[in-house]
Amino acid sequence: MEANYCLLPGRGVLRLSGADARTFLQALITRDLDKLSPGNAVYGALLTPQGKYLFDFFIVEQRDNLLLEAENARLGDLAKRLNMYRLRADVQVAVLSDWEVYAAFGPGTDTALGLADGAAGADAGAAAGFANGIAYQDPRLADAGARIIAPAGQGADALADAGFKAGEAAVYDYFRLGLALPDSDADLVVDKSLMLESNFEELHGVDFDKGCFVGQELTARTKYRALVRKRLLPVQIDGPLPDPGTPLMVGEREVASMRSGQNDRGLALVRLDRLAAAGGLAQSLTAGEAQISVQMPDWADFELSSDAK
Repeated sequence: MEANYCLLPGRGVLRLSGADARTFLQALITRDLDKLSPGNAVYGALLTPQGKYLFDFFIVEQRDNLLLEAENARLGDLAKRLNMYRLRADVQVAVLSDWEVYAAFGPGTDTALGLADGAAGADAGAAAGFANGIAYQDPRLADAGARIIAPAGQGADALADAGFKAGEAAVYDYFRLGLALPDSDADLVVDKSLMLESNFEELHGVDFDKGCFVGQELTARTKYRALVRKRLLPVQIDGPLPDPGTPLMVGEREVASMRSGQNDRGLALVRLDRLAAAGGLAQSLTAGEAQISVQMPDWADFELSSDAK
C-alpha cells in the first residue's frame, strides 16, 4: 500500500477565537483541553445535558485560535449551539467555508507530513503546520493516518509535492471501516447515541478527570455503574451489504443494527447481552441473504459480554 490522500467533502472547519476561547470550550466538551497544544490535536464531543451525542470534532491549535474539524453539513448548527453557551465570554465563532479537509494514509504518512522522525512513527494526535494549515495524526488511533486542514486549493498541491497519490474518499472510508472508527454522519445518531457505547473512551474522546462538561453526569454514571449495554463494533459481511438501520438477527431476535458499511466491511451497534446469549463472536448474524460476523477491534480493551439488563 502506498501513501494516499483524498479530499473529505463531508468535513469542514470551524474557528474559535478570542481571549476566552479555550476556557469557554473546556467547560463544554468531553475532552480535556489541557492536552491540546500546537504540537498535539485532540478528539472530543459536545453532548446534550442528558449525555446524548450532538457533535464530535477534532481540535487543533493554530496561533491563538482553536480550529474544529467537524461534519460539514452541520457546522452552522455547531456554531449556533456554541453561541448559545457563549453569553458574555470573549469568544468569536466562525465557519471557515474557504478551508478544506483531507485524509492522508499509508506507509510513511507521518514522516512525509513532518509528524515523526525515523521508524518509530507519530503518536496519535501529533500535529504540525502544513500548507498554511495544520496536519495531525488522527487523535483516536495512530494507525488511522493523518488529517490535513488548510485553505482551499493549498492542501492538495502540498500533499502531491510531499509524495502522496490522490485517491477517492471511498478508499479512505474502507480503510477507516477496517479500523472500526466511526463516521459522524453515518454511525452516530444525534440526540440518541451514547459516548461509551460509541467507544469514545477507548478512542480518546472523553476524559473523566477534567472536571465538568455538558452531559457529564449521565456519561460518568454509565461508566462507573457498568451500564454499557451496547457497543459500536466492526462486522464482516458475506453477501449483499445491508442498508443502514437494518436489523441483524439471530433467528427471530434482533442482536444488532447496521450502521455504515462498504463491500465486506461495516459497523453495527450490537446488544452485548443478546450477542452473549446467542453464543458471542462465534455466532453468525443474518440480514436477508447476508451472513455477518461481529468482530473485536484490535484496539479494544473491553469485554463483549454484558450483565446489564
